Amino acid sequence: MTVTLRSFAKINLGLRIGAARPDGFHELLTVYQTIALHDIVKVSIGRGRGIEIRCDDPRVPKDESNTCYRIVETARGVLRAKGRVIIEIEKRLPVQGGLGGASSNAVAALLGLERVLKKSLPPTDRMRIAAAVGSDLPLFLVGGTVLGVGRGEQVYPVDDLPSVACVVVAPQVGVSTPKAFAAWDRFCVDSRSRLSGPGKARQNSLSGGNDASTLEPELTLPFPSDRMVELGRAYSACLNLPYSGAPFSVDSRRSRAENPLLELVRAGIMNDFEPVVFPEYPELCEAKRALERAGAKYASLSGSGSALYGLFRSRADAAQGAARLRETGLQKQSWAAEATVTLPRRQYWKRIFV
Repeated sequence: MTVTLRSFAKINLGLRIGAARPDGFHELLTVYQTIALHDIVKVSIGRGRGIEIRCDDPRVPKDESNTCYRIVETARGVLRAKGRVIIEIEKRLPVQGGLGGASSNAVAALLGLERVLKKSLPPTDRMRIAAAVGSDLPLFLVGGTVLGVGRGEQVYPVDDLPSVACVVVAPQVGVSTPKAFAAWDRFCVDSRSRLSGPGKARQNSLSGGNDASTLEPELTLPFPSDRMVELGRAYSACLNLPYSGAPFSVDSRRSRAENPLLELVRAGIMNDFEPVVFPEYPELCEAKRALERAGAKYASLSGSGSALYGLFRSRADAAQGAARLRETGLQKQSWAAEATVTLPRRQYWKRIFV
């Protein structure tokens, strides 16, 4: 018996990076949103022992470092599975794209293993195993719109929000998440140094350190913890707005009648990775601007990248925007673009098994 699943992608609706934790991770605050783009994962059990990963994409590891391998290795012991577990991955999502492809593949493999064995893990065990394998995995056990905190693994479902048309742009580069976090740490250190460097210290010393004008930048600079508070307020205000079901409007006086996802991104949210990833990969900044020129009402990096997304008023606008972006990308040979939609929780679970 072979179980086939759609392994859906996610985007990040805003992302704040907090302080580094003792375990080496950073505190995060984000809203995850599943979208309809997906890989295909097939799970079966044959004769023999162990776990076998099959994938035609050479960038996908086929050993113990693969998230599918790691989650199945843990789960099969709990489920007392016998035989050789075979996981086939058909990659359609970019590798190192910030769309959660590897994490989604792992959750699909776990769900497929349960179904092929005709056994089920308790939900708490399933979530615990997923969180131990990777920070992004638990969100795919919820689907739809999901608040993520901690290192991203603590997830809370938000009210199922209506679908929004979007376009995903996948540049032909991969961004390493650990390197992006390291760049963010350097960025924060450099920002603090500019405010409290030798010249600044001398000026404060001459004024007795009590001149409010010399201290103001240090008091008002939005360092990570402050920015997380700001984003938390925006999430709290916007995700609790009632939705009338009315079509999108460009009239700000009717903004509260709009889809809450569009209302949310207009609250000034942003992705903290952009200031450190864009200077390293200028083509990503160019792709974001291209999304905005193509008609996106909001455009952002997803996770640490390299994929970007734009939210559009309608599917027709998204299709037209994707066509424009593909033409631009073809000319530059730098990116691919695909129109899709955000995937509410009910649709996510309805469509996950093929």
